[in-house]
Amino acid sequence: MTEDQNKLILVEVRRLADALERLAGPAPAVNDWNAADCFVWAPARLYLQPVARPNRVALALIRGVDHVRDILHENTLRFAEGFAANNVLLWGARGMGKSSLVKAVHEDVRRATRISLKLVEVHREDISSLPVLLDILKDAPHRIIVFCDDLSFDHDDTAYKSLKAALDGGVEGRPDNVLFYATSNRRHLLPRNMMENEQSTAINPSEAVEEKVSLSDRFGLWLGFHKCSQEDYLQMIDGYADHFKLPLDRAQMHHEALEWATTRGARSGRVAWQYIQDLAGRQRIVLERD
Repeated sequence: MTEDQNKLILVEVRRLADALERLAGPAPAVNDWNAADCFVWAPARLYLQPVARPNRVALALIRGVDHVRDILHENTLRFAEGFAANNVLLWGARGMGKSSLVKAVHEDVRRATRISLKLVEVHREDISSLPVLLDILKDAPHRIIVFCDDLSFDHDDTAYKSLKAALDGGVEGRPDNVLFYATSNRRHLLPRNMMENEQSTAINPSEAVEEKVSLSDRFGLWLGFHKCSQEDYLQMIDGYADHFKLPLDRAQMHHEALEWATTRGARSGRVAWQYIQDLAGRQRIVLERD
């Protein structure tokens, strides 16, 4: 075989190797647990993306949900200390601080205990990759809360089966160092009309609905969030105003805050925070969040 033929063969081998590498996709990323306390799961690269500055507020600023706050805090504290704890579903009225509470409790427990407690957020569309994620997390030298915000499933969406197995039903089961927290506007994570349709068209209606409802049953704690009263709403406003030292007469601020809520047709923690942002902006005050 001539030297030119050898060169041609080497060129073809390299081209074939490059093509196979492209088909195989990028190599899994190296995850660095020391990079942050909060991460976002990127399943395409099997990568835990560190979040340098998480979007959260201090636990003391979350008002009007004292009972569920205490339950979630205690459950998270037990888990961080290595004791038994439950998966948690935070459900109910929008804007009442469900996701804010999860992030705030995580930070409060982490700081108070000095335990390496990590928070890993999984996007709703990546729920089907949970088994892969748990396989990575089980070998981590940390306690980990897997968090999915605004979790719900629509008709013909089968991703909920992956979640059921990951929570409590697979052969291997959920790793001891992992807990799952989710927020949703729906207590059963599925639209009511979907459950009613399943019931009306099934040969055995009760079994059809049972299959759907059993997903929520995988959460040991259901924490309900309801629309807040005017008193709770104004307490939220006062809490933010005191924390950020906003120089405005309290009576005037209450009047503006109630008018702000009226224009939005709702009172909630989110609406209170939006008013505070508007107020601070008008006064040219920078809000330094935790």
